[in-house]
Amino acid sequence: MTSHQTSGLVGAVFGLVFVLVNAGNLPAAVAVVVRVLAIGSFIWLFIALRRAGAPRAEGQVATAPRLFGRRYLLVVAAEVAAALAGILVINLVLHTPHATVAWISLVVGLHFFGLAAVWRAPSLRLLAAAMAACGAAGLVLAACAVPLAVIATVAGILPGVLLLGSVWWGVRSAPAATAAIS
Repeated sequence: MTSHQTSGLVGAVFGLVFVLVNAGNLPAAVAVVVRVLAIGSFIWLFIALRRAGAPRAEGQVATAPRLFGRRYLLVVAAEVAAALAGILVINLVLHTPHATVAWISLVVGLHFFGLAAVWRAPSLRLLAAAMAACGAAGLVLAACAVPLAVIATVAGILPGVLLLGSVWWGVRSAPAATAAIS
């Protein structure tokens, strides 16, 4: 797989996890539908990503620049440190575990600003802003003591859908992928 396929797969996996984990806070019938849709979307994306790597011409595979270097690792390390620190504060100091998913969404959203800079991919800024906004809104909702299902939807399911949608957009926008999945 190319670096772009790998980054798309990582985004799709995390999008799926966001949806699957947070759907558990919804009524059972709704949770099943949401999970089935997320799994179906993930399978479609997985297939589309694999096809996007198909040879462009006879025996010639598209290559992509290396995305997972030292600067990427620094962004991810900062993300993990911020996420863990925030989770500890939220749970041990503030005693508001229902705000955890919102914090994670905020941090993941902010990390996409770093990735946009490292990968020179300004299009990631839109995903970053949208996910960070979901996380911030979820923190506000948690502070207002709204039901967990609402927080999980705004700060968990919606960011998962945003990640899956972002990967879909990337697959649809890639020149080789458009021909492969059309």
